[in-house]
Amino acid sequence: MASSPDSAGSGSLGAAGGIAALKPALGAAEAVLAAAQARVSDAVRGSGEAGMEAHQYAAHGLAWMATLIEALRQTAAWVETLGADGRLSELEELIAQAVFGEYLGQIQGGIPISQSELVRPADMGLTPDDLAALDAPEPRALIRQGNSIAVRRRIAALVIDGGFGDWGLTDVTHDLVREQFHRFSDERIAPEANAWHRANALIPDEVMSEMAALGVFGLTIPEEFGGLDMGRGALCIVTEELARGYLGAGSLPTRTEIAAELIRASGTDDQKARFLAPIAAGEIIPTASFTEPNTGSDLGSITTRAVRDGDNYRVTGQKTWVTHGARSDLMTLLVRTDPNQPGWRGLSMLLAVKPRGTAADPFPAPGMSGSEIEVLGYRGMREYEVSFDGFAVEARNLLGGQEGDGFKQLMQTFETARIQTAARANGVAQNALELALAYARERKQFGRPIAAFDRIAGRIGWMAAEIMASRQLAFFAARQKDQGRRCDKEAGMAKLLAARVAWSSADGAVQIHGGNGYALEFPVSRLLVDARILNIFEGAAEIQAHVIARALIAARN
Repeated sequence: MASSPDSAGSGSLGAAGGIAALKPALGAAEAVLAAAQARVSDAVRGSGEAGMEAHQYAAHGLAWMATLIEALRQTAAWVETLGADGRLSELEELIAQAVFGEYLGQIQGGIPISQSELVRPADMGLTPDDLAALDAPEPRALIRQGNSIAVRRRIAALVIDGGFGDWGLTDVTHDLVREQFHRFSDERIAPEANAWHRANALIPDEVMSEMAALGVFGLTIPEEFGGLDMGRGALCIVTEELARGYLGAGSLPTRTEIAAELIRASGTDDQKARFLAPIAAGEIIPTASFTEPNTGSDLGSITTRAVRDGDNYRVTGQKTWVTHGARSDLMTLLVRTDPNQPGWRGLSMLLAVKPRGTAADPFPAPGMSGSEIEVLGYRGMREYEVSFDGFAVEARNLLGGQEGDGFKQLMQTFETARIQTAARANGVAQNALELALAYARERKQFGRPIAAFDRIAGRIGWMAAEIMASRQLAFFAARQKDQGRRCDKEAGMAKLLAARVAWSSADGAVQIHGGNGYALEFPVSRLLVDARILNIFEGAAEIQAHVIARALIAARN
């Protein structure tokens, strides 16, 4: 692929100083964020959640601005790490320039928080004076030239043979894990993924067994309980590589991780002893059962009841969007044990053991029935609506042994679940990039590969740049969690950005394929429907933005 006849190949931004411009440009962006944080905080001060709702557009715009700036911060840190290790090449320099150029431009001119919503600085109360920092030489040069078509073309030329840049991993074990799962995904997942999707087939048991043998289900479980205790950084790597092959495969560890973290953080010694090792070995497949037909993100409105009956609880009610519901052996089941306590205070978490279903009899347990929810994408495990009518759960499986703690226990798992979902999204985006690049190299129009055209090369170059920035943001959130820090804001940022990147990458890849992108036989068509769910589950984009904004405003006030 030929680059444009200008200086893009050198990575130079002239007087602005190239990569040296990143640090002062980041400082300028942070100054704008501080002003936005002050303006929005002043608008909602003293009104609590009502104020947040009254100024929701501004608050969510603030969340998006903070997310983009955190991505810039982590991109700059990634470049710095690579430079210190002597691993920084032209590709990584150009990726950083492109990301800074684009995100600084969005902060200055308007941030797309969805395909039909653009939050401009004035929506957050910002004035031209508040944006003056972006007119300094370094940010101005990055906005004008950092993500030019010449830069994007050059990035596309540098990734043409499948090298997408150094991830910046500093742990040799992580490098080995990535290599192992990259190969596994290429050999065992990707070749079958489209067939599984089109048949709405469960991921085969033998593949699940191979994943278990590789340690997928015990990545964060302590060694004393049969796990690998490798932390969320490794979880991000494994998840992204599996999701790069098939979102369903990358999602298999999600419910395992939720169950394991619930039990590890809140379970009794007996519960840890009985459940953690079989979960780590893949002998117990968990599922999460929280959402109800009339409650989405409002978990405090849950009505499914659990009444103590001797040595059991009897569960009555209905749950929906139960992923892997039939093939699972254990439900983490959020129920109301005290109907007299309003909202979240009357909720408890049950570790509900159930028999694994079959195609002929998906829910063979007494007091439990269910029906499949047919979905556009995100297949391989299947979704169910499940009804309970006196379903028995042993009282010793009340998580933690005390009623009323269910909501608090569940909140502890949201950070990891959202970090892992960001990694899933990054895997889908990377798959889209690889399919788009392969097609653009092979497809010829007007006598040359379509990769030679500006619009195609530009899309490929930007996809490669933004995916790397999103990946670094996910790694940052994972490090925060592994260090024992509260990171609901950072985890929300990672998921918020990664979901947008997955959707835009999948959409761009379909467009590059043209009519073939709409054909079921081409895997890229699957990516479009897979990517769409990432902005909804594990907390919709609007919920993520609200969580982030609340944290930013609380920090200001």
